Order: sequence, then C-alpha cells, then structure tokens
Amino acid sequence: MSEKRTEHTERVDAVNSLDAFWKKNQKIITYVAIGAIVIIGGWYAYQQYVVKPKEQKAQDAIFSAQNYFGIDSFQLALNGRGTERGFLYVIKNYGGTKTGELARYYAGISYLKLQDFDNAIKYLKDYDTDSKMIQMLAWGGLADAYSEKNNRSKAIELYKKAGRHFPEEEARSSEYLFRAALLLEIENKPNDAVELYTELKEKFPRTEKGSQADRYIYRLSVPKNEFSIK
Repeated sequence: MSEKRTEHTERVDAVNSLDAFWKKNQKIITYVAIGAIVIIGGWYAYQQYVVKPKEQKAQDAIFSAQNYFGIDSFQLALNGRGTERGFLYVIKNYGGTKTGELARYYAGISYLKLQDFDNAIKYLKDYDTDSKMIQMLAWGGLADAYSEKNNRSKAIELYKKAGRHFPEEEARSSEYLFRAALLLEIENKPNDAVELYTELKEKFPRTEKGSQADRYIYRLSVPKNEFSIK
C-alpha cells in the first residue's frame, strides 16, 4: 500500500514540477515556438516563391544554349543569339540555382572545345555536383585543360580522380586512367605508369584501353630505344 502512495506522490510531484517550470518559462517557450514557426514558414515561403520560380526561369533560359552545345556550336552556346540566352547569361543571372551551376559545367567544356584553356579551368575548377557522371566529366575536362597548359602533375591528379570516381562508366573511366598513365610516362615515371596500367587492366578488362594495357606494361619493361616515348 505504501508503495502505491509513493508512486502517486512521485507522479503528483512530477506534474507540479512541470507546471511550475511552465509558469516560470512560458514566455520564453512561447517566443521560441513562435520563432521556430516563423523561421520554418519563412524558409518554406522562400523556397516556394523565390527559389522555385528562379529555378524555372533558369531552366527556360538554358534551353537554347544546351541545344547549341549539342550541335557543337560552342560560341553560340556560350553567348547566345538574339533573344536566345547563352550559358554565360545563365551563370550571371541564375548562379545560385542548380541550373545556373550546371551552366558552369557547360561553359567550361565549351571553352575547352574552343581551346580557350584558361577559361575552361576558370569555370570547371570549382564545379561540384552530386551527379557522379557529370562530376567525372568535369574533372576529366579540367584535366584536359591542365594538360594543354603543360601542367602535367595537376592533369595526372585529375585524370586519376575522374577515372576512379564513377567506375560504372567503364569506357570513360578507363580512358581517363589511360591518359594519366601516358602523362606519367612523359614525366619519366615508368613505375607509376605501370602501376596505373595494371589498375586499368584489372578494373576495366573489357574496355578498349583495358585490353591494351599489357602492351604498354610490356613496353615499359624493356630497355628504352628510339621508339620509346620521350
């Protein structure tokens, strides 16, 4: 019987404590609750009435540029024509949107195709996306630009990064590892090149570059001659 009274007393004390806490802090709790509602409501309104419409406008603006990009008209893709907007316009006006960030990738690749390697690096070096495929292509394109600028160490680093990022895309992954290995040969690092050719052979044996890896490994295992890469 005493145990039941004790339990009852504890419950009453707990209720009284909560009631006292509420009376003492109800203003603070109310302000915090209202603040949270305002923040959540503001965030929702911002997403619905600012972010979404801006994203839609960016998608509308990039449409023509993507079409020009698809037919290799890279100058028009960058700058647009008439009322048709180019990637540079989308970046300038919608840079904070997902579409605006995607335009940076397209702009970098467009400049790469136009052999404007400085601008290719400018737009690709800080590009970041959750899409493994596009991120791989961005790093690969950036590596191409650094390679053309004779920054081989940076190009090798990025080719390896691209080649290992999305191994499910075997053809492109193997191509990037292959390019890294070739640059390592040019840099007179045959052991590193062999290591990369071996990785290429083991990871992507069904690809064109993977099936050719043994030939390059063998070439590096024999003394140099007039046919060797210099």
